[in-house]
Amino acid sequence: MANASLIENFLESLASEKGLSKNTIQSYGLDIKQCLKITKLNIDKISSKNLNLDIEKYVASLNAKGFERSTVLRKISALGHFFNFLVEEEILESNPIKKINIPKKSSKLPIFLTNIQIDRLLKAAREDKSNGGIRFLVMLEILYSTGIRITELINLRISALYEKKNFLLVYGKGNKERLVPIDKNTLGTIENYLKIRELFIKNKNDQKWLFPSKNSKLGHISRQRFNQLLKELTIKVGIEEKFVSPHKLRHAFASHLLANGLDLRSLQILLGHADISTTQIYTHILNDRLKKTVKDNHPLSKIYNK
Repeated sequence: MANASLIENFLESLASEKGLSKNTIQSYGLDIKQCLKITKLNIDKISSKNLNLDIEKYVASLNAKGFERSTVLRKISALGHFFNFLVEEEILESNPIKKINIPKKSSKLPIFLTNIQIDRLLKAAREDKSNGGIRFLVMLEILYSTGIRITELINLRISALYEKKNFLLVYGKGNKERLVPIDKNTLGTIENYLKIRELFIKNKNDQKWLFPSKNSKLGHISRQRFNQLLKELTIKVGIEEKFVSPHKLRHAFASHLLANGLDLRSLQILLGHADISTTQIYTHILNDRLKKTVKDNHPLSKIYNK
């Protein structure tokens, strides 16, 4: 069976058996194809014995190219699932990933935007009074004020405006749904956008999307288009590109909330993390806040600070 057919069968199994999102499945497919292209592996002729060295060289090449550790781990995870599938299909005797030294995941906090940088971005976005500018502004505000993922944002339906528009009904990873509260300022921006939303609708099928687009085959604005607009805004306000991305807006949401008193468990729910260990990347912010609380309020601290 050719490589392409095996990969296609594997991705179909992910969709039917694992319930993974379309974006995750697409990423797995791209990662696997990249590995097979770089290593020049022909699955029909490989065996568990000669595969270990090839995979180790592939992982080393990713590190040499400067990929972030989280990206390397994702690619290794995709290969691990794929090789498990090949074992089940009796093409491989064992999964070579299990014999490879996998780098530990870094727990350092990602780069995130400061409050001042967020204000600069929003102020500049508000200056664009065009219809496209109004739509981009509301998307930008929703990302920062709710912390939802960019894929969750672009796939929002008009029906996502829940309970008199005070909440968003969001479908996250694994098609799990959660309610995310909307602050009054963002709600006002949404109301303003809804007045011109119909101008972006091309046909009846696109009416279901909160952010329809006449120029997109998807019927709604694409992730690529939003990223392009965000990059243009970043350049306009003079912020380094490494600080700004949809995911870094999500990090900013989380970091700023924790710094202002939110607890870790509530943040986990808002971010849609299945496991709180994923949320614990922000623990140092929580620890800094708790240290300050103890310093400012504990009786002994007050005595020694006199």
